[in-house]
Amino acid sequence: MLILALDTAAPASSVALHDGATVLASESRPGAMSHGEQLAPAIAAVLERAGAGLREVTDVAVGVGPGPFTGLRVGVVTARTLAVSVGARLHGVCSLDVVAAEAVAGGAVDEAFVVATDARRKEVYWAEFTPRGERVGDADVMRPADLAARLPASMPVLGRGADLYADVLHRVDGPTDPDAGVLASMIAAGTAVEVGTEPLYLRRPDATPAAERKRASA
Repeated sequence: MLILALDTAAPASSVALHDGATVLASESRPGAMSHGEQLAPAIAAVLERAGAGLREVTDVAVGVGPGPFTGLRVGVVTARTLAVSVGARLHGVCSLDVVAAEAVAGGAVDEAFVVATDARRKEVYWAEFTPRGERVGDADVMRPADLAARLPASMPVLGRGADLYADVLHRVDGPTDPDAGVLASMIAAGTAVEVGTEPLYLRRPDATPAAERKRASA
């Protein structure tokens, strides 16, 4: 087994290679607006450091968000293309689940908690999890103050969204963004809840074609 995992739901492009027992190599390249430029070199770097060829990959795993439209699309389309080109099995996992799995494994939480990531527009993507890291319901997008109003005051919240809005959310220390190494480990261990590879955009993209904008204003 050789798992290539990637996630572009966060500001950085995260890539990892896993042999079924351990992470062989990983790479994280920052650039909230440059996933398209960063992802392919990150994949090449990980394969080179592990001494592996793309044709050896048996599984491709991708975080499907929620996340901003452009970056998320880059990761999902790349994963689909790679899986088809090398005949690998394809796995899609909610990116919030990956953050939650790392939080539980690292002992950041021992009670029900929320993962919140940056959705821009002064909003967060979020989902609630059990103490074991099992997601409760679907991911959603919401203003931080509205999220705080619906949660118990003491419920721990972690992730980049919690860091950004610690003034209204009950932030606790923990992982900030999804880590492709954790995603790969979840696939290897069979603990990931697979959700298919349709991107979880949760809302319309920031930019729309001119023709669409004209129709909407007509």
